[in-house]
Amino acid sequence: MKINVPAHEARVVRLFAIDLDARQIADFERSAVPSALGVRALDADYIEVFHVSDLDGMGLAQYLTDGAGIPSEQVAEHHTVLSSLKGHVLLVMSAAFGGDAQTLQVKAPLRYVATLSEATTPIAFEPLPDASAKGVTAQGKPVKSDARIGGMIATYALIFLFALVGLMIWVAG
Repeated sequence: MKINVPAHEARVVRLFAIDLDARQIADFERSAVPSALGVRALDADYIEVFHVSDLDGMGLAQYLTDGAGIPSEQVAEHHTVLSSLKGHVLLVMSAAFGGDAQTLQVKAPLRYVATLSEATTPIAFEPLPDASAKGVTAQGKPVKSDARIGGMIATYALIFLFALVGLMIWVAG
């Protein structure tokens, strides 16, 4: 099976069933996931391998909603397939591909289950609540810090001492 991943894809999660027994999973996760997906490399920080039974009390559907940010309506569309999954599964987030366009060529022991999109919240800019928050701020002089004031006093003291020593030398001479 071939799956196209566009360049700079974001917020997409692909779910695969893994047809291996528990003894083979650690080796598969450590070294064979890219090969089974037909890609050169994956960022391991953005893939998850786990046994569906590890989600007891929550279930895979709830994990996808709460843990992966998939909208519940989208998860509901795949309810029958998700509830029938047993054994280990692989979740691959878009970031695993590093923004590169890829063509996945999925092969055993992986079995494609679904492609899901994370929920996005549109950005909206609300008007400011108070009229005093609108308009242009006055550009007054910045407040002088204690360090700046101390430096100015030291400079004036040095100028005064220089002038005083100069006056004493002139009077003595």
